Amino acid sequence: MGYAFSFHVASFLGGIPVGAYVHYPTISTDMLERVRSRKKWHTNADSVSSSGFKSRAKLFYYRVFMYYYARSLRIARFLMVNSSWTKNHVDAILQHSDLLLDVFSGLSLLITFRTPNSGLTYTQIVYPPCDTREMARFTLANREKIVMSVAQFRPEKDHAAQLRAFAQLFTRYPEHAGNTQLFLLGGCRNEGDADRVEGLRTLAKELKIEVRSHVEFIINAPYPDMLRLLSKASIGMNTMVDEHFGINVVEYMAAGVIPVVHASGGPLKDIVVPVNGEPTGYHADDPDTFAEALHTALTLNPTEDLAIRKRARSWALQRFSEEEFETGWHASGWRRFIFPH
Repeated sequence: MGYAFSFHVASFLGGIPVGAYVHYPTISTDMLERVRSRKKWHTNADSVSSSGFKSRAKLFYYRVFMYYYARSLRIARFLMVNSSWTKNHVDAILQHSDLLLDVFSGLSLLITFRTPNSGLTYTQIVYPPCDTREMARFTLANREKIVMSVAQFRPEKDHAAQLRAFAQLFTRYPEHAGNTQLFLLGGCRNEGDADRVEGLRTLAKELKIEVRSHVEFIINAPYPDMLRLLSKASIGMNTMVDEHFGINVVEYMAAGVIPVVHASGGPLKDIVVPVNGEPTGYHADDPDTFAEALHTALTLNPTEDLAIRKRARSWALQRFSEEEFETGWHASGWRRFIFPH
């Protein structure tokens, strides 16, 4: 996760060279900008974004955190990351500067404990390994009109956008209402997640997409149950904005499920990408465009349908396998950064 403050322990106490594989940064320039612009977000609650004083206080806290987080990251001699999104953000953090805090830090008594700086200004992408061998055995034919969502019921996953997209699909294309289902499968970690699910059930009723008939919530399902549903599903949906990588999207593709994902982060830049100029899935950025993408995927002719499933599976198995991860890990040259002599 990029717990860079732990680098100090290895560097100062142990004198050990530091390298890391970062899946996502603890803080990002996007987070600072959302607080600065007072935009409500899952990392910037309405109680903060609606208050000028709280927003200024939080921005100062974020500036200090970002400053020392960047300095901590620069202790590392080598950093690998899991996606283009993570690379762009960690690279920005490595190059981050704050003149006011530079002056404050220079005047501080902490100057006697200067943070070492390896001079690192960029990271290298090594995609994580995804064990999809069992999913790759599923047949691609005779799929049911099931749209799957596989994600924990956390706020950033934005399940509400999936329900709204489904409602839009039925409004615009009523022919899907009689035979298309949405299964939201995910884990509930705590009472907050459970309350969120109840709120989603209420939203489904308000949107008149009948729970049980068109929408089903599957909570904390065993792994074999997830595999069984993926083997039958036609489409896999992911609505999270700025998903750092998106391993569930790789699983969709390996299982022969057509991905319909948010046009951001790893799903846009690294996973659901054209292969030889042909699509491996669809992108959208709001309930309206998700509804259109769902309709497109549901109405492909049999030849196009089979072709995109084959293409997506082949890409997922080739690009995100354990073997590819090992190749990328060794090809990164990490040893010469950690042990230069």
